[in-house]
Amino acid sequence: MLTNALVAGALSAAYVIVLVLLLNPSLPTAPRSLGPLVWSIGAYYTAGSASIAYLLLLLRRLFGRASFSPAWMSVTVLAWLGSVTAGAGAGVFWLNIRSYALVLEARMTTALAQGVIVLTAAAMLFLIIALLQRYGGRRVVWAAWLTTIAVASVTVPLVLRGRGTPAPPVIRPAAAGRDVAAAASARVTVIAIEGGSLELIAAAAAEGRLPNIGRLLDTGATMHLATLRPTSSEAVWAAISTGKLPQKNGIRSAAVYRLAGHPQNVPVQLLPDYCFASALIRSGILEEERQTSASLQATPLWTALSRAGISVGLVNVPLTHPPPPVEGFVVSDGYARMGPGGVTMDATHVSPHAIAHDVRSAATAALGAGDGAIAATLAVMPERHRGAARTDRMLDAIGRALHLAHPTQVSVTRFESPDTAGHYFLRYARPASFGDVSEEDRRRLGGVLEAHYALVDEAVGRAVGGLGPDDLLFVISGFGIEPLGIGKRILERLVGDSDVSGTHEAAPDGFLIAYGGQVARAGQLRRGSVVDVAPTLLYFLGLPIGRDMDGFARVDLFQSAFTGERPMTFIPTYDR
Repeated sequence: MLTNALVAGALSAAYVIVLVLLLNPSLPTAPRSLGPLVWSIGAYYTAGSASIAYLLLLLRRLFGRASFSPAWMSVTVLAWLGSVTAGAGAGVFWLNIRSYALVLEARMTTALAQGVIVLTAAAMLFLIIALLQRYGGRRVVWAAWLTTIAVASVTVPLVLRGRGTPAPPVIRPAAAGRDVAAAASARVTVIAIEGGSLELIAAAAAEGRLPNIGRLLDTGATMHLATLRPTSSEAVWAAISTGKLPQKNGIRSAAVYRLAGHPQNVPVQLLPDYCFASALIRSGILEEERQTSASLQATPLWTALSRAGISVGLVNVPLTHPPPPVEGFVVSDGYARMGPGGVTMDATHVSPHAIAHDVRSAATAALGAGDGAIAATLAVMPERHRGAARTDRMLDAIGRALHLAHPTQVSVTRFESPDTAGHYFLRYARPASFGDVSEEDRRRLGGVLEAHYALVDEAVGRAVGGLGPDDLLFVISGFGIEPLGIGKRILERLVGDSDVSGTHEAAPDGFLIAYGGQVARAGQLRRGSVVDVAPTLLYFLGLPIGRDMDGFARVDLFQSAFTGERPMTFIPTYDR
């Protein structure tokens, strides 16, 4: 039983390796570079799959009506296990096509679909052998057919894939050199909420607890934004800032992955879904490398604006480290991190270097001022959850100080703490969705998540107070948050973090709220997409839209008098 289970486990591992190669066409198939990855992943999945196969055989032996004592290499047993393995592989391939639909290029989707067909055919052929060989025939012939089908089910998808294609060259745009000139001098303020839920915000605003956002909802324009799946902050922000889907901007996930001890190898861009691939990271087989500004393969909004002579100020925006050259300033998302010893600040995350002193002075002042209005909320939270709000307060203070000392035409500030708090305190904000929240916990912790939204509400109030008649305010969330499913809750309590209650794994919609003198008081508009943000801002500022962008300028956000005087213009691309 053990030897048969190991063979089935090896076949299952081979299918996972094929899936990794199909999801990552830039991985070469040369044995020297691919061998260590195949060996490490293969050993991991062989052990896990063989354990499952052995358990199935053990159950067959314990509860089967007939006696069960297979040979070391049993054609019957391997045919049945092969059918199950290939059928499961076809299902996983298909589920990955669905999971990564917005991330995969057409050729990758085609290769995966071909893999589904091959594995489905293999599963049926395995089943035919399992049924027919009982009626006689030489074992060696059946074994030869079995081996041929197994080998073909692995090699055919690889042959159809090819040897792999090199990754496209990374665009490293410079801020110098004007593409076009800006046609508008209006200021734009963008306040971003990581993992913001419009449902929670609207409910609190309707009851007067988020008055500034409530004002925007009442007198501005609002739309849901379709997000990306699988969802990560880096992939979503790459789509927001470039107006392009991952196939064009190059950011498909939060990180890339390298085999431990092999930093020179080509990284894995996408890990397969539905394969417990995250365990490869937890076990140390793969090392995670975060995406950076150098990972972008398309020109982001801040570079396009800088080329047009529009100054930008970025605070805590993903994919801004190392800080890109801009007309203005950057405090990247890696500048401040709250750890066990307090906050750590890294001046290499600030550009230009001349503002580093101003940044540190503002940060020190914010940390010395205490927790302010959120102090009571932090007091009831476990210590490990308090850092996100404190970091947001500090970064907000840095942004305010810099915009006073170094004014810019476009400013973007991102608040992370609503997402961090949402993962752990959504249970208490929406107790009806969980059913196991005590009244005492609801009273004590029910306002925690809302208090983090209150930090954003304060920033919105200040932004509204500083708007000129032609200025624009965007409040954006690239994706929402929802209750963790019952199955995932059970899994987290068994092997993960039992306090987790919120997730954006299923990628609820994000949202955009627009407010300003040129915004139509239209209320709820038809659904948009995260890739619509960049072309809409370009249009508002009088700049042309790249024809290679996947998003559209949402002119329905603005009053007809404004759109009537501002025709929509285009250029082929902002990439060069």
